[in-house]
Amino acid sequence: MRRILSIILLLTAFSSFAQQDYQAQQRKLEERKAQILKEIKEFQTLLNTNKKQERNILAELNEQNRKIKLQTELISNSQKQVRTLKNDIYVNTLAANKLRRELAVLKEDYAKTIVKSYKSRSEQNRIMFILSSENFLQAYKRMQYIKQYAKYRKSQGDEIREKFEELEKITAHLEVQKRKQEQIAKEQENQRQELQTERGKQSELMSLVKKDSKKYADQIRNKQQETKKIDQQIKAIIKKIIEEENRKRREEEERRRREEEAKNAKAGKTNTTKTSVTKTSTAGKFDMTPEEKALATSFSNNRGKLPWPVEKGYISARYGTVKHPEYDIQYENHGIEITTERGATVRSVFEGEVSQVQIIGNSRTVFIRHGEYISVYQNLASVNVSKGQKVSTKQQIGTVGTNFEGEAVLKFLITKNSDYNNPQSWLSSR
Repeated sequence: MRRILSIILLLTAFSSFAQQDYQAQQRKLEERKAQILKEIKEFQTLLNTNKKQERNILAELNEQNRKIKLQTELISNSQKQVRTLKNDIYVNTLAANKLRRELAVLKEDYAKTIVKSYKSRSEQNRIMFILSSENFLQAYKRMQYIKQYAKYRKSQGDEIREKFEELEKITAHLEVQKRKQEQIAKEQENQRQELQTERGKQSELMSLVKKDSKKYADQIRNKQQETKKIDQQIKAIIKKIIEEENRKRREEEERRRREEEAKNAKAGKTNTTKTSVTKTSTAGKFDMTPEEKALATSFSNNRGKLPWPVEKGYISARYGTVKHPEYDIQYENHGIEITTERGATVRSVFEGEVSQVQIIGNSRTVFIRHGEYISVYQNLASVNVSKGQKVSTKQQIGTVGTNFEGEAVLKFLITKNSDYNNPQSWLSSR
């Protein structure tokens, strides 16, 4: 009996855990679905806006590839939802069948109890049953038996009612799940049809590109060479920023040391304490004050929670090795490119100080220092901050410019000292 009870408790706990796991998975999938749909909506809005401007085939092909990627991810997310639903429906169906079997046994047992009770229903029979006892102890035990028997009948009825209510609840939940499964299946079909349409548009664009393959391949190589050149210039500027900041700190410490020596000399004191100036730091790393260390820690603690440098947009070029889908061309991207609307406001992702405002290529670039971290905003059409200015989180620092394809694109980078970080891992999921 104890073993059976342990098995029942184990099965109940497993069912509860499975239900919680299912709910957590479905919640995550629903959140991701909402996020993808939001990205698709934003992307379509930007696409419709950009179509009013002068366009070229490469830009349209990039946008088409992005749309297909989002649509494919949406279908994949729907498939995961269907799988988790099927698993939960299977678990709930097993639970419902188990309850039905238990109810059948309980009803049969209860029916037998009722029949037995009916046969001995007379109050006189109960009294005679007690009075016919051989002694007082036996009479007492028979009275207790009658009470326990009545209690047992009541508990049987309560258990049947509870099981029936639980069965009704599971059955209703199953109906909801099946309707949801049908709904997702319809959505999937619509998504597949839309994906098919987008692939058709992609094929049309690719056929146009293939007609002048060399021209477009050269354009892509030129863009990637320009990106590489810009990244190298940014790297060089960051190294200069670190060198300049460390030099300024050493000079400040030297100035304070001389002032202290002059003060002591004036007071007639002999300076027996040798004050050392901070030595040059490890190459490519900031020497930081306690305040700068605190700012760097605060910045680091906000990894994955930083606001986007623009309010609307999507990542059109990711960090790391970027491979072109059609041509045998690849390059290292040390930041991310965010396609947004023309004239969009560019914002600081965190509080800090403007270290540099430079013209790189044909556009402006802003470098903001956050302790040992630097956030870089490249391809700005206008800038409204200056070197040495303190900025706050989400403060406007300029407006985004356009690239050679006529798209409004912000290049965004983050470094820790002189080492590049993946900016996407620092930004919030929106």
